[in-house]
Parts: sequence; structure tokens; C-alpha cells
Amino acid sequence: MNRDHDRSKYTLGVIQMAMEEKTENNILHALDLCEEAVREGAQVILLPELFSSPYFCQKEDVARFHYAEEINGELKTRFSAFAEKHGVAVVVSFFEKRAHGLYHNSVQVLDADGESLGIYRKMHIPDDPAYYEKFYFTPGDLGFKVFHTRFGCISPLICWDQWYPEAARIAALQGATALLYPTAIGWHPFEKDEYGARQLDAWITVQRGHAIANGVYVAASNRLGHEAEEGQDGILFWGASFICDPQGVMLALGSHDKEEVLLADIDLEDLESIRCNWPFYRDRRTDAFADLQKRFIDSSTPGTVY
Repeated sequence: MNRDHDRSKYTLGVIQMAMEEKTENNILHALDLCEEAVREGAQVILLPELFSSPYFCQKEDVARFHYAEEINGELKTRFSAFAEKHGVAVVVSFFEKRAHGLYHNSVQVLDADGESLGIYRKMHIPDDPAYYEKFYFTPGDLGFKVFHTRFGCISPLICWDQWYPEAARIAALQGATALLYPTAIGWHPFEKDEYGARQLDAWITVQRGHAIANGVYVAASNRLGHEAEEGQDGILFWGASFICDPQGVMLALGSHDKEEVLLADIDLEDLESIRCNWPFYRDRRTDAFADLQKRFIDSSTPGTVY
């Protein structure tokens, strides 16, 4: 099929990769995997969260702010050139230095001509053992965004955003037909045997739920491999990157231990058919959703908000 003349369908490529200490090697490796994705037909490419470095948030260390770069930094320059050369769109995760002492966990969406369509800044910032992101990242202030690439309308959300149905809904209401999640998630090694299966299942299930409830394609691009600080257990990133369709059907699923390029078609005619048969948008009671803007509602004391 000649996709240059078919705007109802495009091929999404999801990169699953492991990272090392040296930034330059990670960038080169990511570019190699993107080349592989292009050879296999990808037109929109999604990279993992913070792929140019090790997952540095496992400890709080001001020296690690050196991983950050400005919006028009090295990653934009190199991946813009790649996008223009191959005529593909690329979703590039990066540690953004916005100003002295002000940093974000961001993605930049580069269109098929190499031009930036803009950035999204991670809205939900976790703070858990070995995920000390609040030390490094200021919460996003751009809201949930969509970007109209040459091939289709996408919304990049980032990792911890994956768990929030409100984020997925707002992105879909703006016209996104694919939600793309750069991700860095894994097991604490000492928990894996007891809790690993249910943690992984919850992660996949909640995102498939976003696909179904919103009638959108969903993709997650995760890193893999064991990354550990000296004297710590570290994180065993579980891979399992995937692409699912608007009914939650898995179109591609990555392994737990292998670098891969996952591919699937984003079919807008199929999406339209699914939404017409499952008319969630038609039946939404928008007049009854004001309470979603409240932090908590104590149902035992009507009218009391906490």
C-alpha cells in the first residue's frame, strides 16, 4: 500500500531498548533502532522515556542535572535531521533544562520535515523508592496536548501519566487517535517474585482500558535491563512495550529481555467503525462531571469537599 496517498492509515514504530552510562552511545543506538524501524515501514516512531541516559532518578544527586539539555539541544538537532532525511515523525523524550534551576521531563514531537511541532511536559510526577522524580522534574504547565503530524493526530503522555484516565480522556477529546507513552517502569528485584505478575498486569490493563474507553490506539515504549546504583538493588525494567487497538486488542507486544522494534498500523477507518458501534462519546454525561475537578469528596458528609 502506498501510504503517501492513504491518510486513513499509517504505521507506528515503538522502540524498546536498554541504556548504558554514556549518553553518546545511547543516542547512536537509538538512531540505529529508528533506522531499523524505518526499514520496516514505520512512519511515526516512539522512543522510551529519557532514553539518552541511564535512569538517573534512582537517587537524588544534583550532579545529575548535567543530563539535561535545552529544547533546541543535541537531541532535537540529531533527530530532526533523522526525521527530515527519512520523512518520518519522531517522538523524542528528553530531560529539559528550561532555565537555571528549572527542569522538566518532556517530549518533543518532530514532524516528517524535521520541524518541531512542539513539546509536552510530564504532568504527573512520581516519588517512590528509586523513582525520585520530584527532585528533578517540575510538573508540566502546558496541559495535555495533541500534535497533528503528517500522518495522524497523536498525544504524547509520559510514564506516570499512564495511570490517569483523565489525561487519556482530555487528549482524546482534543482529537488524538493514538496515545503514545514513553516509559521507564520496572520491578524492584526483591519484589518481583511476589508482586511482579500483578504489577505488570495492572500496567497493561489500565492502558488497554484507556484505549477502550476513549476509542484510541495506545502505545507504550519502555526501556529494559537491570539498572542499579552502587549498593542498591536497582530497577529491573520489564520491557513489555506494546501497541493496542481501540478495543484493547494487542497488535504488538515486546518481550521482557530483548531490544525490539514493534510495528502496527494505526487505522483511522477501523477506529471510526469502533467508535460508531461503541458510542461512548455520544453518551457521556458532560453535565455531571464537575466533581472530577475536586481532590476528594467525602460521601459520608454530603457537600463536604476535602
